[in-house]
Amino acid sequence: MSKPLVAIVGRPNVGKSLLFNKLTGKRTAIVEDTPGVTRDRIYGDCDWNGRDFSIVDTGGIEPKTDDEMLQFMRRQAEIAIASAHVIVMVCDIRTGLTAADSDVASMLLRSKKPVVLAVNKCDSVGSIDADIYEFYGLGLGDPIPVSAVHGHGTGDLLDECVKYFPPEEEFEDDDDVIKVAVIGKPNVGKSSLVNKILGEQRVIVSNVAGTTRDAIDTRFENEHGSYLFIDTAGMRKKSKVDDQIERYSNLRTTMAIERSDVCLIMIDANEGVTEQDTKVAGLAHEAGKACIIVVNKWDSIEKDGKTMDIMREKVRQGLSYMTYAPVLFISALTGQRVERLFELINYVYDQSSMRITTGMLNNVLADATARVQPPTDKGRRLKVYYMTQTGIRPPNFVCFCNDAKLFHFSYQRYIENQIRAVFGLEGTPIRMVIRQKGDNE
Repeated sequence: MSKPLVAIVGRPNVGKSLLFNKLTGKRTAIVEDTPGVTRDRIYGDCDWNGRDFSIVDTGGIEPKTDDEMLQFMRRQAEIAIASAHVIVMVCDIRTGLTAADSDVASMLLRSKKPVVLAVNKCDSVGSIDADIYEFYGLGLGDPIPVSAVHGHGTGDLLDECVKYFPPEEEFEDDDDVIKVAVIGKPNVGKSSLVNKILGEQRVIVSNVAGTTRDAIDTRFENEHGSYLFIDTAGMRKKSKVDDQIERYSNLRTTMAIERSDVCLIMIDANEGVTEQDTKVAGLAHEAGKACIIVVNKWDSIEKDGKTMDIMREKVRQGLSYMTYAPVLFISALTGQRVERLFELINYVYDQSSMRITTGMLNNVLADATARVQPPTDKGRRLKVYYMTQTGIRPPNFVCFCNDAKLFHFSYQRYIENQIRAVFGLEGTPIRMVIRQKGDNE
């Protein structure tokens, strides 16, 4: 069983995301003084008094609305409420008790879950604002004054939440989880793929580009293993990012790549590899992440016996710097080949975690240098003494030689190809550091 879950809910613009960031100690959720910035469920980790637990931030609940996006946001909040052990309802002392607050409170009372009432924006220290007493009218017990900006009252809030957690022995560690970032430009089907894998409307899906704004974490377990899927906002060209919220979204995508183990690089089969695709894939490559190139919307392509081979070759040409990454053709809409993803994720993760003994590496090195002589310059020949592996994810190698300047990039690429030919290392970039004799490091 995973860790206890606390859901933060409330009407729009009461400071839920700011409180979420304060409790997790990270700027995970986008905070902007605009209603509707948070749309999906965003998860974070927290600990209090020796208990580890998860917190989920939700979009503002508008109980009565005809707006399609607000209805989606409410549905996401309802799912969070259903899966939470404790619910924190956030209100705003500056606006006072509103009809929308009463509607949200009624919805929470129907859920039969423990609810802790937090009244936010109580920023002054000292006497309690008398306006807080009107929130007793919600029927949710004692309101706790908090300041998401300064952190006042958050300890009392967490004390109250921990009271409702199940016994600690019911929970187990999840260090074996593979973190998978789903990345790509807008509208390639990232959220549709996550929803298809989970079998639920976990992430809001819309034809409107930019629907997903945050990097959204979702845990998933099946017979292949345990995974944490991170659905990201589509990364636009910088020239098209004229919105402060979208700039935050692009930054979240970069951060999601950094904390992932495997990146699924989504490509639209109808468009092929675009310039923006190469930039997004380049971020994963430079970060040294294991990668799978996922060509989505394959069901919408007219095919003959050579269509897949032709498309694979075009992908290889468009992403020529990452020929190591396997290519999988799927349809997130129909589920075609989606199940194959798990085998590939496990495979490239294992490949990026591979350790090779120094003895085996140097056998390959000796064979490679015997086949193709190291380069010379002005009568001086490169001598490669030995090689050793210094790290994993990605595999890092250090090569010792007589003169680093003679170790040309093309010869490095040759040595890398020889290592791949023997050991595989499919789906992962390789890092190679050249050191010459006499270097201290």
